[in-house]
Amino acid sequence: MDAFKPHLASLAPYPYRRVDARVKLDQNESPEELPPAVKERALRRLADLSWNRYPDLHGEEVRAAVARYTGWAPEGVAVAPGSNFLILALGQAARRVVDTSPSFAYYEGAARLSGVDHRAVKLGAGFSLPVGGLLAALGGGPGVLFLAQPHAPTGTLFPADQVAAVVAAATRDGWLVVLDEAYHQFAGSDLRALARGNPSVVLLRTFSKAWCLGGVRGGYLLGSPEVAGKIQSMLPPFLVPAHTAAVLLSALESPGYVEDLVARVVAERGRLLAGLAGHPTWKAHPSATNFVLVRTPDARAAYDGLLARGILVRRQDHYPGLDGCIRVTVGSPPENDALLAAAASLR
Repeated sequence: MDAFKPHLASLAPYPYRRVDARVKLDQNESPEELPPAVKERALRRLADLSWNRYPDLHGEEVRAAVARYTGWAPEGVAVAPGSNFLILALGQAARRVVDTSPSFAYYEGAARLSGVDHRAVKLGAGFSLPVGGLLAALGGGPGVLFLAQPHAPTGTLFPADQVAAVVAAATRDGWLVVLDEAYHQFAGSDLRALARGNPSVVLLRTFSKAWCLGGVRGGYLLGSPEVAGKIQSMLPPFLVPAHTAAVLLSALESPGYVEDLVARVVAERGRLLAGLAGHPTWKAHPSATNFVLVRTPDARAAYDGLLARGILVRRQDHYPGLDGCIRVTVGSPPENDALLAAAASLR
């Protein structure tokens, strides 16, 4: 270990442990598979590939397809096998990193892996956006500000005017603002206008949630050509495998299924929230995502009780301010029925 950089000594592994269960509601995955017609097209594309040849240098074909789908200039798109690669590159490029507390763990992970200073600003009451705290944290020189909209792990959709105010102040002071829209389809939100009007704003989006492609791994960045080009150049060459590209291209050719899936998930989210509203001791927080954060008297007891009934959720009580909290992915109707029945038997 003496050969490694000293700052890596305190680096912790990503906080996830795989557990098998009959009902899996722990990773905010889609409750549905890729539509059969899209999957069949992807398999045909895979069969036609030359598996002995390297893929595109920087996923150029996928970048072009993402550009067409989003109405973005291709040179302002960067792609990777999962948004985590893009977050890591942004962390490596940053002079320092600011985000919220709690927040998606890999923002801090990317900063610590890169050996740059990280500061997290505590969310306000009711998981509100800490506008004043964030603006105060921007002093002392520019860096990269990560802000998820909707927010994870709370599921909160911050008011658009507050997000715009933070963006305006941060970019005016030389910061790059990364707006992570991993769950935006479930909120009906779209921040492209903020990024189009400001070259110091980039968006992160993923194929893992609403696109039903968590197992394939695909994510992209929308930004200015300068920022997107720099981040893409920091990623290893040939990073997007040919089989990943084949699936992503097939999905992007038929994006209509995403809207239909989102409508079903949003309806089930409402049913889940309504069903949990009458629980005597659990409190479900309003959500604009495909998951629900639930505060319980004891997160471990709730987790263990659900798992004993065949339902796997995610404990969140290791995060500051989330004592007693578990996170429940919105599943299929039968899965949500099982969750509600199990929850009703626990206190």
